[in-house]
Amino acid sequence: MSAATLKTSQEWASQSQYDIDTALSLLKSKRRIYCVFMCHLALEKMLKAVFAKKKSAYPPHTHDLLFLAEQGEITFADEAQGYFVEELNGLNIPTRYPDQLQKMLKRFTPKKTDEIYRSTKKVLSWLKKNYLN
Repeated sequence: MSAATLKTSQEWASQSQYDIDTALSLLKSKRRIYCVFMCHLALEKMLKAVFAKKKSAYPPHTHDLLFLAEQGEITFADEAQGYFVEELNGLNIPTRYPDQLQKMLKRFTPKKTDEIYRSTKKVLSWLKKNYLN
């Protein structure tokens, strides 16, 4: 792996950490829709970090978590982890372009948002441990 590729992978991973830290701030301040959005973004960037490291190439320009995982040849730890990534992937458009604020706030209850945040943290940790170390 070239030094440039390693740097690219590390930059994506650093941005992922920044985004999950931002998600926590948003969770604490009850900005739940944007917390979920940042969880998606953090996972997207970590998948791009894995892709860059494994493929020695710049990752695809996409927000599709499942596509990034497939292209990065990532095998999730178990079905539950894969289902969570699929669920989070489906939340990308609604959180980017919410059509009704109150509807979205009802969907992302404090409990549901906390679950999404915690599950994202687990997947990020698992990816880092299994693909970046």
